[in-house]
Amino acid sequence: MSRRFSFAAGLVGAAAIAFAGLSAAAQESPPVTVELNKVEQIDNACRAYLLFENGHDSRFDEFRLDLVFFDGEGVIARRIAVEAAPLRADRSVVKLFDLSDLQCDTIDRVLLNDIAPCADESGTREDCVDLVELRSRSDIEFFQ
Repeated sequence: MSRRFSFAAGLVGAAAIAFAGLSAAAQESPPVTVELNKVEQIDNACRAYLLFENGHDSRFDEFRLDLVFFDGEGVIARRIAVEAAPLRADRSVVKLFDLSDLQCDTIDRVLLNDIAPCADESGTREDCVDLVELRSRSDIEFFQ
């Protein structure tokens, strides 16, 4: 009987460790979501709307996205820097920008190439790309 108890206790312990690992993984989920919410043609420019959801517990004072836009053939159409800061803690904000002389319907994909500079209340951070989760509500793929 003690072997069965020992085996059962071992299983319970292994399950608890696995659950703790899942819990830790959930806590490490990306705290900043960047969503390509929509694009619209405005005269001779494509206007892009980005939704930033900062679930992080601190404010980002610097948060500059390096974005690369690709056409349907996979050719780079434009590279721009978008300053998203300030991103307040536990808040959401929409930033928009115009891509002059670019038609929205020619954009197939957008690459988040980097986030630099990036700094929160504790100072400069080198891990901001790793903190971000990307999503898109448009037909344009948003990836890193």
